[in-house]
Amino acid sequence: MEQKYSVEVKDLGIKISTGTIAKQANGSVTISLGETTLLVNATAAGALRDGQDFFPLTVDYRETFSAAGKFPGGYFKREGRPSEKEILTSRLCDRPLRPLFPKGFMNEVQVIGLLLSADMVNEPDILMVNGASAAMLISDIPWNGPVGCIRLGEIDGQFIVNPTHEQMLDSTLDLIYVGNEREMMMIEGSAEQIPVDRFVEALEFAQNEIQKIIEAQKELAKLCGKQKREFPLVVCKPEILEMCKEFVGGRLLDAVFQDNKLKRQGDVDALMNETAEAVKAKVGEENFDMAQIKMAFEILQEEVYRENILDAGKRCDGRTYTDLRPIWCKTNVLPRVHGSAIFTRGETQALVMTTLGTSKDFQELDGLTGGTKQKSFILHYNFPPYSVGETGRFGTPGRREIGHGALAERSLLPVLPSEDEFPYAIRVVSEIMESNGSTSMASVCGGCLSLMDAGVPIETPVAGISCGLVTRFDADGKLLKHVVLTDIIGAEDHFGDMDFKICGTKNGITGFQLDLKIQGLPMDIAKEAIYRNRDTRMQILEIMRKEIEKPNADLKPSAPRIKTMQIDPDKIGMLIGPGGKNIRRIVEVSGAQIDVDDDNPGRVLIYATSAESMDRAVSEVELVTGEIEVGKTYRGIVRSIKEFGAFVECLPGKEGLVHISELADFRVNKTEDVCKLGDEIIVKCIGIDDKGRVKLSRRAALCDQQGIPYESKSRQ
Repeated sequence: MEQKYSVEVKDLGIKISTGTIAKQANGSVTISLGETTLLVNATAAGALRDGQDFFPLTVDYRETFSAAGKFPGGYFKREGRPSEKEILTSRLCDRPLRPLFPKGFMNEVQVIGLLLSADMVNEPDILMVNGASAAMLISDIPWNGPVGCIRLGEIDGQFIVNPTHEQMLDSTLDLIYVGNEREMMMIEGSAEQIPVDRFVEALEFAQNEIQKIIEAQKELAKLCGKQKREFPLVVCKPEILEMCKEFVGGRLLDAVFQDNKLKRQGDVDALMNETAEAVKAKVGEENFDMAQIKMAFEILQEEVYRENILDAGKRCDGRTYTDLRPIWCKTNVLPRVHGSAIFTRGETQALVMTTLGTSKDFQELDGLTGGTKQKSFILHYNFPPYSVGETGRFGTPGRREIGHGALAERSLLPVLPSEDEFPYAIRVVSEIMESNGSTSMASVCGGCLSLMDAGVPIETPVAGISCGLVTRFDADGKLLKHVVLTDIIGAEDHFGDMDFKICGTKNGITGFQLDLKIQGLPMDIAKEAIYRNRDTRMQILEIMRKEIEKPNADLKPSAPRIKTMQIDPDKIGMLIGPGGKNIRRIVEVSGAQIDVDDDNPGRVLIYATSAESMDRAVSEVELVTGEIEVGKTYRGIVRSIKEFGAFVECLPGKEGLVHISELADFRVNKTEDVCKLGDEIIVKCIGIDDKGRVKLSRRAALCDQQGIPYESKSRQ
């Protein structure tokens, strides 16, 4: 799509354009890689809403099926609620944009990305981040960008920038990296147990590569960037802040420094209400604004938390910088479920359940960028309001729940067995029982324990923990002091500068996510947090090992059993039967589920919940697909009567001749004296000649039943 202004990113094949379409937005660009193209717009409201006391930034990414030349499914034939991919891409873009708005800017900002063209080769999510940055940069909205974003893969020890979908199948790393000209802003992704030192190399490599994207955006801004507008900033009035500070005195310190979250919140709220009444009495009802009191208390609490950490080395719950909160965990906590565990770290607690299913339980993904796929592993995260002692919305998962579930899912996926080794669908559900910091990391730890309890043969255990950060800068923005915090609680996340989650095994990193509130993270502090996380992760893994050292050898009684059979691929049609008649009959009589693997010719999977069901299903499959074998006994049906004997069907479509001399252990004059058409008789295969003709004997089968020797009669 040709536009008035265009720039290209050196060496990366990305093109950013503007000036022709969507000109009424504050900022609008199209961005493309290959034939994948997005339109990204940024728009700001001209005025605040009445009573607004927060910054309403909304980032929405949408995929249209027309971008890939497809029709949407369903009755209405139009796009519906956002998919998980769209939600995760929206969150991915939101997180690096948010810290770069000026403090006190509260006009609503909406960033909308629309996938216009999908070439099914290049992933659009990194284009969404770069497009949003470019749209914000050339707009008149105040924003301290730009940022650059790449996806980094690793194939055969070589880093690959923005790998294609096909290349990602061979990659051991999926790192989405966002940074500014000097520092890291956000990372997210997964890896196949990448060593910590190599992970640091990847971050440094990515920081260098994004500079090309940042330079292209700056070039575009020189061509057509708008002058930044002046917007009124919403800040706490100095006189109100001083009144609150004077009234509170040292009492806020007492309210904050206690290790019970609800008591801490209750005491702070009570003190704020008391302060509000005092300020109201002083300024008068007509001049009083509760929003100003809330802003003042945010500032005062932030000072208490940060100054005590930086200057006194004190955290509100009494821990040192490197201390973990007390951890306890337990597996096999629920009956009937296939695997269960509870993981508690301080006031954060997750109850996690694992369910094993059949291939029919695989999740179908109707994606534009990779075609229709199946997921055999799903992790769902639920955050009910009672986990924080509140009432509120309960039901459909929100963006945060979807994001936390995705982080935990990709962190556990690298250690799961292959579908060939363990051909089950696996669903893990993390129900958050209590929340006070890093429930997603509790979900990873609890999820790992639950998988092991279910008997899933994972390669090695996985644990996760979050590190926080508190910094101090001078008036010129120079970093004066910083402290990295292990295992942050909710308040330290809220009033701190960083939430850096890393999951992994004893061998390396499997999942990671970084969120910042400051406008960049220096690489040396990132390294400190990464190595601190590794040391803490080893402590958690040891605690988990004491509860369960390795996956249980056996599945729970309630879990489905599975048997893999390999049959002649030419007999798949015989197994299925006309219109699925045969396979439906086997399922009905056995109670088992039978799946034919379309990707592996001749591979049949049988799922059953009891030994009898499994044995019957295996027997039926063997009957349908097997060959008559010499020495085996069969229960067959008489299909034809001849003067010289009877033809008996031993297996579906497979017959043999029982000569009249082999019908009984006495002389038989007429075949009909022993059997009639349609009778069921027991026969034994006594030979197959060189022309494939099967010789059967009822007499031999009877001898076996009576335990007497069988002697062949030469006249046959």
